Amino acid sequence: MPPKLGILAGGGELPARLIATCRATGRAFFVLAFEGHTEAGAIADAPHAWVRLGAAGKGLKLLKEAGVEELVLAGRFKRPTLSALRPDRRAVRLFTRLGRAAFGDDGLLSTVVAELEDEGFHVVGPDSIVADFLAPAGVYGRIAPDDQARLDIEHGVDVAAALGRLDVGHAVVVRQGVVLGVEAAEGTDALIRRCGGLEGSGGVLVKVKKPKQERRVDLPTIGVDTVKAAAQAGLDGIAVEAGESLVIDRAKVVEAADEAGLFVVGVAVSG
Repeated sequence: MPPKLGILAGGGELPARLIATCRATGRAFFVLAFEGHTEAGAIADAPHAWVRLGAAGKGLKLLKEAGVEELVLAGRFKRPTLSALRPDRRAVRLFTRLGRAAFGDDGLLSTVVAELEDEGFHVVGPDSIVADFLAPAGVYGRIAPDDQARLDIEHGVDVAAALGRLDVGHAVVVRQGVVLGVEAAEGTDALIRRCGGLEGSGGVLVKVKKPKQERRVDLPTIGVDTVKAAAQAGLDGIAVEAGESLVIDRAKVVEAADEAGLFVVGVAVSG
């Protein structure tokens, strides 16, 4: 049997999907839920405990008491202000180690992973638990991007890669060669809503991995909610980086995209 898994649960669809997979395979697990980030309904009937994001010492104690050996970071976390975080002494030690890296997601997440492994946990990526999370190459449903959409995807990949090198975000929306918006601290859903409020319709959401990011955490992710948001915003489709992005419940994503008349495609991104 695999070691007991600790799920550090943020928002979105991913924590519930990991919980379901653990149950289906008989794997022992424990969820560490974070106040203001984890959706209570997703973990209500799972073995879990709640903690403040800034209470690192308590969180580590709970994980060790639960007998966790492997950890997976799953879901969205909103970056809090320092005053809202109220870091305990263990968290202050982390920030001291971070230094300037605390101001960027890549440095922050890489240091968090290193700290967790220093505590004796083995950090894994969600795709190591559910293999079919990883985005394959090609068109997923009945609808394929047309020539204009393919040009927009190519442009979006270039723009998103440039943003990723600056540790800004994973995603952009492009319509007929024009960048309508880029993802920053507000996240992909807010980006889609913002672009949907602009005059006109159409466009492609493009998500790619940041070139220097820690691969086990924060890979670009889409799910049914992403498809629904894209449809509501009037976008034509979604492109994700094949092999370096997560697609949660791909069959349901395809069903939702076909129903909404959107394409979803996995594209190869050269280094």
